[in-house]
Amino acid sequence: MPPPRNPRSPLTREQVVDTALKILARVGLPDLTMRAIGTDLGVQQSALYHHYANKQALLGSVADEILARGPRTPSHDMARQERVRLHCEDLHAAVTGYPDGADLVMSMWAFGMGAQAPFDELRGLLADAGLPDDVAPTAARTLLHFVYGHAYDEQSHAHATRSGIVTAHRTPSDFETGSDIVVTGIAARLPD
Repeated sequence: MPPPRNPRSPLTREQVVDTALKILARVGLPDLTMRAIGTDLGVQQSALYHHYANKQALLGSVADEILARGPRTPSHDMARQERVRLHCEDLHAAVTGYPDGADLVMSMWAFGMGAQAPFDELRGLLADAGLPDDVAPTAARTLLHFVYGHAYDEQSHAHATRSGIVTAHRTPSDFETGSDIVVTGIAARLPD
């Protein structure tokens, strides 16, 4: 358990999110409760509601922070298709960096409560590559569905293996191959 927080210093949103991420890394999403966060911070859980209206709002900030802490591979000098592929790899690494990270990030994005930046970034990259404005948002969503869905599948299988639900080992990840297939398909929609 972390040392008690100095009660004279005010609790900040950043402390709440950082503590939530530490709990997520330690026990996963099902046990990430407002009570657990309050206990780790040395405050009553009601103190958290001064910063977040509800748990879902907090989880939206946690999802944003998972993405913000993820890798950012420099790709400015690369071909546009490679930039999109690398961006997807970075997103995959970010959400798989925390237990249940994919579940949390894709849920908050689906609910419109966080994790919007990857969609905006991918849509921008695709539009810059020449994808028409009416196709770029769909292509960005398709990429995110693949990235988050693949990461969720990996994390779910790993959890089931740890829990003894399944014992079969899987073949190494095929994320790169799948990503190449999706990115190549999107590139085929570029105007000539």
